Amino acid sequence: MIVIPMGLKAGIAGIGVCLPDRVLTNDELATMVDTSDTWIRERVGVLERRIADKAQAASDLGTVAAARALETAGVAAEEVDLVIVATATPDMLFPATACIIQENLGLKNSAAFDLAAGCSGFIYALATGSQFIESGVYRTVLVIGTETLSKITDWTDRETCILLADGAGAVVLRPAQPGYGILAVKLGADGLGGKHLRRPAGGSRQPHTPQTLAAKLDKLQMNGQEVFRFAIKALPEATLEALAVAGLDKDDVALVVPHQANRRIIEAAARRLELPMERFMINLDRYGNTSSASVPIALHEALKNDRLKDGDIVALTAFGAGLTWGSAVLRWHSLARRIT
Repeated sequence: MIVIPMGLKAGIAGIGVCLPDRVLTNDELATMVDTSDTWIRERVGVLERRIADKAQAASDLGTVAAARALETAGVAAEEVDLVIVATATPDMLFPATACIIQENLGLKNSAAFDLAAGCSGFIYALATGSQFIESGVYRTVLVIGTETLSKITDWTDRETCILLADGAGAVVLRPAQPGYGILAVKLGADGLGGKHLRRPAGGSRQPHTPQTLAAKLDKLQMNGQEVFRFAIKALPEATLEALAVAGLDKDDVALVVPHQANRRIIEAAARRLELPMERFMINLDRYGNTSSASVPIALHEALKNDRLKDGDIVALTAFGAGLTWGSAVLRWHSLARRIT
């Protein structure tokens, strides 16, 4: 039995993503709903997004992203101790999507479970996985954010369909070198705001019926103004609180990787943090809002484009259904293998 020292911080040892091949542009979307490329660009900052095909489920995207993360980390399947999947669009209620991915990858020595925190899910899963490492229980934790939001999108609702997209991102957590890794996390939730972002039907409160399907209660619903008002406050506050726990200041941050929901939200957060936009990773123009997958997808692109170097402080931050929010602050340690 391997004995893992307690107190070591968890660090990201590998990262991988999976994006569907299908690209849905604003111009194409304008033929489906009353909108335009100009309106979408100005309102949310999205130019195009990726859409899964009918046969692709969350586990399919998550499996590919996870396999790529393991390859980057140089970790074998039998070394994985735990799989945590953050998703709002699981393959089914049970078994957990994490168990399906575990089977797909042959992770025979791991525990596996799903976690639901909306678009904050990846931060929640990262915080959860890191605790298993810091406590000395596990050495290798696979954290995955994977979504097929297109399957719960009302394509006649221009307030939501212009935003949502599909994709997956995964990281491998392992004990970090002293001084590196996840230095602090800050999580929060306010159930009073749950009504502003939800999918009403399909659970035990309101099982699917012909009536709920006709009323599109199986689709995502959002009060955009309330979510916007919440997000521009939650993102900067959670970031500052996590930095304070780590004993750091906002000026120490080399890069902020926010949830990719709306460019105006990110810009508002930057103003409140009094940080230049150059310190924010933004790729929602090409990928839209992929919910729990957006932060790892954006982090992957930042690494691919050499926007982080060894020793940099990076803040990951998100908000989502619940309403939930979360931030994680890391001191980055360069990965051993090149990100592709």
